[in-house]
Amino acid sequence: MAKTTTDHDEIRRWAESHGGKPAVVRSTHDEAHGGGKSRKTGVGLLRLMFPKARQSDHGELEEIDWNEFFRQFEDSKLALLYEEGSNFNKLIGRDTAEKREHGDHKAARH
Repeated sequence: MAKTTTDHDEIRRWAESHGGKPAVVRSTHDEAHGGGKSRKTGVGLLRLMFPKARQSDHGELEEIDWNEFFRQFEDSKLALLYEEGSNFNKLIGRDTAEKREHGDHKAARH
């Protein structure tokens, strides 16, 4: 059965116990251009990647540190939906998580 949490320690413990690492979708990074140089100004779409998983396809993901991950996690008001015994996980809005806790299992952020 899937669990939902916003607790940073729980998220990190679960992810690392499954070989997971914090990541961002590379193509969603915001970049600022100036003086002929590009620099990243935002994180983008967050993911948890599992590099050792057999079905792993992480070509578009870039590992980030946990502090950066949780900063964006909080800014975006996200929650983690996950299954303890597998790599299944999904980052969802906290509003969606709250609706699901109250029985609306089709709730989604629009």
